[in-house]
Amino acid sequence: MTSRPLVYATRRSALALAQCRAFVASLQAAVPALTTTELLVVTTGDRIVDRPLADIGGKGLFVKEIEEALLERRADFAVHSIKDVPGALPGGLQIACIPRREDPRDALVAPRHGTLDALPLGARVGTSSLRRLVALKARRPDLEVVPLRGNVDTRLRKVDEGECDAIVLARAGLVRLGLAGRATDVLGPDVSLPAVGQGALGIECRESDTETQEILAHLHHPETATCVAAERGVLVALGGDCKTPLAAHAVRAGDTIHLRAFIAQPDGSGLRRGEVTLPWPENEGLARDIGLRLGESLLGG
Repeated sequence: MTSRPLVYATRRSALALAQCRAFVASLQAAVPALTTTELLVVTTGDRIVDRPLADIGGKGLFVKEIEEALLERRADFAVHSIKDVPGALPGGLQIACIPRREDPRDALVAPRHGTLDALPLGARVGTSSLRRLVALKARRPDLEVVPLRGNVDTRLRKVDEGECDAIVLARAGLVRLGLAGRATDVLGPDVSLPAVGQGALGIECRESDTETQEILAHLHHPETATCVAAERGVLVALGGDCKTPLAAHAVRAGDTIHLRAFIAQPDGSGLRRGEVTLPWPENEGLARDIGLRLGESLLGG
């Protein structure tokens, strides 16, 4: 157990702070002698909010500066939404802990209409996600899906003011902000298959920092980590980024793992789906292999 305070790095957004501070509070409850210091980092993804992520380099822009803080030893660990973490990490870093997952599903906020099926013909739905665009168009081809970025409060304000008839965002984010009641419809995986790692956090640190790894291990949740490893295997196989509509979601069903995935062209065409049910893998490496194989099968058409 280290005697010095551990420095944790996080983005400044309300959601990033809420989920990071909740994790740190749980960590301190598990390790009462632990003391921590917070390092707030403004990432490129936070600074540029007037263009779609696909146009400025993808979700990795939400973690790049934070990872630099880890490598430069200005921080000891970082708390990410793991869906923002690219499939390949910088040399010297690792995901040391994946806590228990929050609800991975997408949520619809449609104050005047309620459900996805109740939206009027041609309704405007805001989302920054190509994955969600594909899912929405598959269910409701008539919808006008419009790009919408900004933090959760900004997006909620825009739908409240009528800029859109509805927005779609991760239910986990609403829950972590105490805003779960804003969801008017929760979209199951059959309607909107979640993003890789959606609802899960990834706690990143230096590979060489065994002291921090031992502390973080107190909150590691093996079942969540195994499912996320399978999903990230799909991501790696498909080389996915924000320019690629891509989804992968794994669940445990008894002694099996059920993994579903899809990939499409940026305009939503060429949609290919796949799924497998296999014996529950004994470790995260085997889970990743399951995802790699499913991803490779989607590449093969």
